[in-house]
Amino acid sequence: MSNTVKAWQFKIVLIGDTGVGKTSIHRQYMGKKFRSAHIATIGVDFSKCVLTMEAGKVSLMIWDLAGEYSYETVRRHYYSGCHSIILVYSVVDRASFDNTSKWLIETLKYMDKLPPVLVLANKIDIRPDHSPSDTVLQEEGERFARVLAKRLDVPTLFKETSALTGENVDDAFRELAELMIEYHT
Repeated sequence: MSNTVKAWQFKIVLIGDTGVGKTSIHRQYMGKKFRSAHIATIGVDFSKCVLTMEAGKVSLMIWDLAGEYSYETVRRHYYSGCHSIILVYSVVDRASFDNTSKWLIETLKYMDKLPPVLVLANKIDIRPDHSPSDTVLQEEGERFARVLAKRLDVPTLFKETSALTGENVDDAFRELAELMIEYHT
């Protein structure tokens, strides 16, 4: 009987409008301190982490892509070979939610088929401080994820998160790793 531990390596790209918290989610997941001031990602940021899961070791290579539309020519190179997409919007910025389809269209320009998608609705910690007319409800995000999964025939997860408090961030990455193991093996 072999004691060989299974190992996977997955490339993940974080996409979404500028200011939705992609870098903060990335930093929170990597155990780095939250920054309250918004500092836009220039081009791309990269990190690697290893998860020990029941199925084996999973290396996640996380590529945090700049959200400004002017960086599309840079971003397009990072979609290649990606095993999953994390599409982030802010629950207190309806325009960022409305733009999720634009992000998927961009992605599909550079990939034949979408890999598994994790839709993250970020900034839930400040939703109560905003007018209900300006916020995106959990049900809307869940419905978007279901439609995405059905129309594009792609495994899709949905999670509401807070990069500030860390709520659901670790769980989201762990669930995504489990989905990628299932999908890519």
